[in-house]
Amino acid sequence: MTTYRMARLVTPDDVLENAWLQVSDGDILAYGRRSEGMPADGLRPEDLGEVTVVPGFVDIHTHGGGGATYSTTDPEEARKVAAFHAKHGTTTTMASLVTSPLDDLVSQTACLADLITDGVIAGVHLEGPFLSEARCGAHEPTLLRDPVEGDVAKVLSDAVKMVTIAPELPSGLDAIRQVVDAGVVAALGHTDATYDQMIAGADAGATVATHLFNGMRPFHHRDPGPVGAALNDPRLLLEVINDGMHLDPQVVRVALAAAGVNRIALITDAMVATGMPNGRYMLGSLEVDVTDGLATLAHGSHSIAGSTLTMDVAYANAVKAGVSLVDASRMASTTPAETFGWYNVGGIETGKRADLVVLDEEYGVRKVMRAGSWLD
Repeated sequence: MTTYRMARLVTPDDVLENAWLQVSDGDILAYGRRSEGMPADGLRPEDLGEVTVVPGFVDIHTHGGGGATYSTTDPEEARKVAAFHAKHGTTTTMASLVTSPLDDLVSQTACLADLITDGVIAGVHLEGPFLSEARCGAHEPTLLRDPVEGDVAKVLSDAVKMVTIAPELPSGLDAIRQVVDAGVVAALGHTDATYDQMIAGADAGATVATHLFNGMRPFHHRDPGPVGAALNDPRLLLEVINDGMHLDPQVVRVALAAAGVNRIALITDAMVATGMPNGRYMLGSLEVDVTDGLATLAHGSHSIAGSTLTMDVAYANAVKAGVSLVDASRMASTTPAETFGWYNVGGIETGKRADLVVLDEEYGVRKVMRAGSWLD
């Protein structure tokens, strides 16, 4: 059992100044303000200094980082991705796979399944291949397909926790029902849907909008489309890539005003080049150029191709834009965790896993704790 002191501690409801937190057997045992007393356990508290301690980040959409990708059949490469993002505060992560042939997706998912068992990742997210060619972004269009029942069944497994589907595709709504019936979260994204088609996707059981605004037909005041439907429908969690490049900060403010922090999850959508120098990289089967943090397709449309964002930067961007520490922590940790039923993580509360991110005055990461242990 260890007790820590810190300048401030961000709980689900408050920011505790001059706080303490006690960890035992990998879980949060207790916490509070020092002015209200500390545990009389006879142990000398460890002073973390003038820092802000927030819950470990929960990233439900990331493809790679540190020069490695989750679209692999090499478990060590996948471990490298998770370790890279853990250093940036992500203590719970989904491994997202880009569009590939079905057999490749099955093989990649099987590789990642052991990492779920080991607690390295929390699940697999299939972002393709059931997407709209008109809004395919950085997904190889020749590999896209309609979500017929047999193909959907082929890629589903116990490891898969989320599947993105364009609801307007033939069999799209049936596929959403099939995914949900299998106990998997259905997400709506890479879609050219109308407003009504997007709502129909939610009616069929979808509960997530994949990277809101990106990979969707744009909002128009006479044609609100999938963006308007996602903002209006309280059943949908809205993924937001808060890197200042995918979305203007004022657009993020619009989403916050419309949906609130309980319906927004900060994600990275990070790809292999995250944390790497400028250059050319691969995202699935497509070549991507990275210049000053912006990843774009090397050929054709030059669309944005994933991001080079990490969750600590997404969090810091939110706070520096005026979002409270409590609300930023909800979007970066609590809201995504609750969406997937991961109630043992995502917040600083008694009984939850001791996943902590220690931030300096500029909200940069100093230290990260996962399950009660500090990461190297």
